[in-house]
Amino acid sequence: MPTPRLDDAAIAALPQALPDWRYDAQRGGTISRRYTFATFADAFAFMTRLAFEAERRDHHPEWSNVYNRVDITMTTHDAGGLSAKDVDFARAADATYAAAAAPSPR
Repeated sequence: MPTPRLDDAAIAALPQALPDWRYDAQRGGTISRRYTFATFADAFAFMTRLAFEAERRDHHPEWSNVYNRVDITMTTHDAGGLSAKDVDFARAADATYAAAAAPSPR
């Protein structure tokens, strides 16, 4: 059974739910965000942590990395657009980014 797409009300709420993500109605709907890091190693470490999260969820982002930037686009292909899986993964990515940017305890 395919994953259900988000309804119009859920899509309208995306700017409040995910303020740093950009909605695009093409391809049935995607959300995208760019993350910027101090170094390539920091960006790659972020991608590595998210790769394990994607495997655990069996839901994988479309992403790219150029030096200190990671661009992520989420959509649920079997739903033909956005689903709750995309919103949940976006929140996990934001939390991972926030944790990476937090100062280390001494």
